Amino acid sequence: MNGKFIVVDPVKDFAILKGLASPTRVSILTLLRENGPTNVNVIAERLGLPQSSVSTSVRMLEDAGLVQTEARKARKGTQKICRAIYDELVIAFNRDVAETADRTIEVSMPLGLYSQCEVTGPCGICAPDGIIGLLDVPSTFLEPDRMKASLLWFTSGFVEYQFPNNAKVLGADLEAVDLSMEVSSEVPGTNADWPSDISVSFNGTELGVWTSPGDYGDKRGQLTPDWWKLRGSQYGMLKTWSVTRAGTFVDGVRISDVSIRDLDLTEHRSVRVRIEVKADAQHPGGINIFGRGFGNYDQDILLRLRRRT
Repeated sequence: MNGKFIVVDPVKDFAILKGLASPTRVSILTLLRENGPTNVNVIAERLGLPQSSVSTSVRMLEDAGLVQTEARKARKGTQKICRAIYDELVIAFNRDVAETADRTIEVSMPLGLYSQCEVTGPCGICAPDGIIGLLDVPSTFLEPDRMKASLLWFTSGFVEYQFPNNAKVLGADLEAVDLSMEVSSEVPGTNADWPSDISVSFNGTELGVWTSPGDYGDKRGQLTPDWWKLRGSQYGMLKTWSVTRAGTFVDGVRISDVSIRDLDLTEHRSVRVRIEVKADAQHPGGINIFGRGFGNYDQDILLRLRRRT
């Protein structure tokens, strides 16, 4: 499963919201999502609209970055084919962004607000008040209710989050970037001796591998709700990946030579964070990621951009 998403900031991405502010344009996107690449004339026929109105709406969707078009040869001249770029749009009002006194910019990303995913079962998502969708069904990761997620798990694959690169907006020179989250391995039931190789990438650059020791269920997590059965994963380890000028570290232990310079963050308006368990890893032991309402730590996925003083 590989759905393409975009996280829409209602302040910075107003052009996208403007592109959606029409029942006709929403109907076009819906048709393209359901039918795949479609001729403008076919769109007009399906929606019962003048071809000129559809052409105008498609042009606005192109300007908003929501639709791509291409000209293809037809028996008589050419035809304009339209394709929806994204499978889903998520408008995010609740990303918590703050700058601390030590010039660290922090962004807290809700666990369910991933922008792309591709996972294999066993897998699942939970909110503090219950299971979301169906267990062990990868398409559940596309459920709109995933926004409420406080725990997710999968055997192999990835989830990817798109953080705003506020350092670029401020023109700041970065000393380091930190990623903090509560994680563990994943095994049916639990097993404290179940290693899993977890890879993290920033904007397509892999930082290295950290091996989770196991999946913990010896006691209930401090925040884990009572309805969650004790034989399920209860808590993880709070780990911090740090990319500095000297390399990449996990809780101070060096895992690779990838440095802050290799990320070239001045060229990117966002920081795409991919959390992955590769199927061909030496220890493909799955992953649990804990957010607010599960585990031992009351936090979601936290990105820190440390500015040079």
